[in-house]
Amino acid sequence: MIQTCNWTYKGEIVTDIDSSYVGFIYVITNMLDGRKYYGKKKSTFRKTSIKTVTLKNGTKKKKKIRTDVPSDWIDYYGSSEELKKDVEKLGKENFTREILRYCLSLSELSYYESKIQYATDCLLHPDQYYNCWISSRCRRDHLLKSTHKSKPVTIAP
Repeated sequence: MIQTCNWTYKGEIVTDIDSSYVGFIYVITNMLDGRKYYGKKKSTFRKTSIKTVTLKNGTKKKKKIRTDVPSDWIDYYGSSEELKKDVEKLGKENFTREILRYCLSLSELSYYESKIQYATDCLLHPDQYYNCWISSRCRRDHLLKSTHKSKPVTIAP
């Protein structure tokens, strides 16, 4: 039987995400050697489909329909190929997945992912972190629009 590693937040197992949150910042830890991976994950994705509608005058028009669909966050183990190989080789039971912060906007998500990655110097310590690149864009005015419901995470470098 393959054992799975649950997501946790403040020590509690997470099985659902409040729809007001766009996603979360997380850390995945290899319990055998202590290596970590910091990342972000959206809780839903926007899917666009085309629907043909008939107008009152009888003409047909194509209309874009946008819907939110759940992401694969429950089974997600990061975008790092090295981390995914280790999870496959060592087993999911040897990794912990912890949600550090829920975010209300995409800008907030990008900002806090980059903040924690820079604060830990994860790119400079490949023996301690799986992260191999940092990339983000966020605007101050988008970030300041968010109401911060979760407390900031304190990171010890």
